[in-house]
Amino acid sequence: MSGFRSHAGQHSDRMPIKRSLDEKKRLLVQLKEQQSSMKPWVAETVKASLAKRIQDLETELKAARA
Repeated sequence: MSGFRSHAGQHSDRMPIKRSLDEKKRLLVQLKEQQSSMKPWVAETVKASLAKRIQDLETELKAARA
């Protein structure tokens, strides 16, 4: 009954997703669209989390250009 157990060396949800530069650019555009379409009653923690993800992606893209 091994079912859904993970095995040694298997990728899991805890591993970071490796994205290409183009994928990061597309993700940044999507996140900015989400941020601009947020309703005023969205929780501040959600807004802050999204802003942090956008800032992190922008930092990564600037570092990749340099």
